Amino acid sequence: MSTTDHDALRDLAALHALGALPADERAAFAAHVATCDECRREVRAFGAVVNALPLSLPQIDPPPTLRARVLAGIGGGAARPAPVAAARARPWVVPTAWLSVAALLVMGLGLGAYVVSLRHRVGGLELRLRDALIRLDRSEQQLASATLDATRAQVRLAVLTAPDLRQVVLAGQPPAPRAAGRGFLSSSNGLLFAASRLPALPAGRIYQLWFLTAGAPISAGLITPDPSGRVTAAFDVPAGAESPKGLAVSIEPDGGVPSPTGALYLAGTTP
Repeated sequence: MSTTDHDALRDLAALHALGALPADERAAFAAHVATCDECRREVRAFGAVVNALPLSLPQIDPPPTLRARVLAGIGGGAARPAPVAAARARPWVVPTAWLSVAALLVMGLGLGAYVVSLRHRVGGLELRLRDALIRLDRSEQQLASATLDATRAQVRLAVLTAPDLRQVVLAGQPPAPRAAGRGFLSSSNGLLFAASRLPALPAGRIYQLWFLTAGAPISAGLITPDPSGRVTAAFDVPAGAESPKGLAVSIEPDGGVPSPTGALYLAGTTP
């Protein structure tokens, strides 16, 4: 049974409790209730409301003259037999207006239950939508990371396959004798730099890579090694550094400087 069929049958619970369903709909609804716990609970709830309706009728006090008429009848002689029609107990009949009120009340309760159920469904949809958005955002981040990795790989491949590729070996200097580095330089495609065993940076300091030229050193960029002292980075070749004499790494203040001011940690000359 589809959700739409179930909702349509569940809406008949109030009328079923009042006994106002036609025979064919009553049979279909009874067959559905036999297999649906949710509708069975609603029928019991509406039935309790219908059973309580007679108790909600106002109590009407007898008129004051009734007592006087009764006493007068007792004192005025032998009691006359009551008319058969008066003596016979009349069946309790619910006024038509009360049936209408009962139907509205029960249907109102059914509508309230449906609204609560609808709110639960909307809440569930909102949760699923939030989860989908989170997954989408995570996928976009992964795609952006993969795209960046692919771009870096393309840049490195372009440097390593350039026809004008030159390799520069950098050796550790007195502040870091165990450090080592290597630069792969293409004047047309850029510089690929790798180093290892660089000492951890003090607070407020950073490593800066330099092109050593016939004039003043030219900054290639800033590098930050990982906790093991390793770093790999790619740089463009700035104007004036197309044919450098070598490469060097110094330690400088955060943000870098226009020209070297700190001690050299790595240095090497071009072949």
